[in-house]
Amino acid sequence: MQYHSFLIKYAEIGTKGKNRYMFEDALVKQIRYALRDVDGRFEVSKESGRIYVKAEGEYDYDDTVEALKRVFGIADICPMVQIDDKDYENLKQHVRDYMDQVYPDKNITFKVDARRGDKQYPVTSDQINRDLGEVILEAFPQMKVDVHHPDVLLHVEVRQKINLFSVKIPGPGGMPVGTNGKAMLLLSGGIDSPVAGYMIAKRGVKIDAVYFHAPPYTSDRAKQKVVDLANLVARYAGPIMLHVVNFTDIQLYIYDKCPHEELTIIMRRYMMRIAQTIAEQNGAIALITGESIGQVASQTVQSLAATNEVCTMPVFRPVIGFDKQEIVDVSEKIGTFETSIQPFEDCCTIFVAKHPVTKPNINVIHSSERKLEEKIEQMVETALETTEKILCEG
Repeated sequence: MQYHSFLIKYAEIGTKGKNRYMFEDALVKQIRYALRDVDGRFEVSKESGRIYVKAEGEYDYDDTVEALKRVFGIADICPMVQIDDKDYENLKQHVRDYMDQVYPDKNITFKVDARRGDKQYPVTSDQINRDLGEVILEAFPQMKVDVHHPDVLLHVEVRQKINLFSVKIPGPGGMPVGTNGKAMLLLSGGIDSPVAGYMIAKRGVKIDAVYFHAPPYTSDRAKQKVVDLANLVARYAGPIMLHVVNFTDIQLYIYDKCPHEELTIIMRRYMMRIAQTIAEQNGAIALITGESIGQVASQTVQSLAATNEVCTMPVFRPVIGFDKQEIVDVSEKIGTFETSIQPFEDCCTIFVAKHPVTKPNINVIHSSERKLEEKIEQMVETALETTEKILCEG
């Protein structure tokens, strides 16, 4: 059967009060954005607790569903038949046609679930259930009624029009992007940070990203890998402005002036400082990292406390309690894993110490950073001024 309309169901948005319309409007906006590159033209509209997507003419069904499955805020995607003529006999004929076309194998059980949103409609919900059940049984004697565990639950919604649907395709859930502020993702070429960005975007947060590049120690291929990852995350999160910071001079200066076992921590602290400055300049009010407790030396509780000290804005770490396999599972689900494991080095791995400190003493770190005072502020300023911006739209 060729569906031409979809009912979009949401979950969390339904718990909102008087400002629910704002979340609905944001969801409509994100749906339109997601469908922009799908073959076909679509009308996206809302009506008292319902959001509809209607194809205007020919379109690619599979691509449409895949695009909708990446829109945060959608709980279910329901391909449906929408009936303009609410004549009762016309409805019965549509139900016959629907069950015949959607279920060629008639050896199934079913239940009709009618909801009469239009209280002016002359037939009650219970009567609709009984009448349409009778229509189906007369047309297809092989089908049986099962009110407890049916193979097919046929929904009949009587509203301004009548909606028929029985298929529910799970959406990603969450909240529409842009409804919960903006944050800046520290994006590397690894597995963890793209997953972290995806998870925070799922909560309705608009994200941009910062990548620390260290040429010639990191190649253009490494940079392109990060751009590719940003584009993959943007399929879910919407457009991401990627800020590429040239970090080479700062890393070399730290390498020259500071104890090597403290390199990772001190470099990380300057990354956080720079990321916060870029966030403040671009209207973001939090940072996002892909850190997981104990995964590497810079992610022990003591190391995280040391890097956190330089930030005044919140730092979101959504995978903090995940083990590596759990992070990999999400990366495979969202399509970033294969790109993340490409063998192109990033600036962190190039300058890693053989024996990094795992329990840094913050006073010792402060003492080491004082050795940088002669040039570091100017170097940070230069890095900020020469930052490259790349718009990643998925």
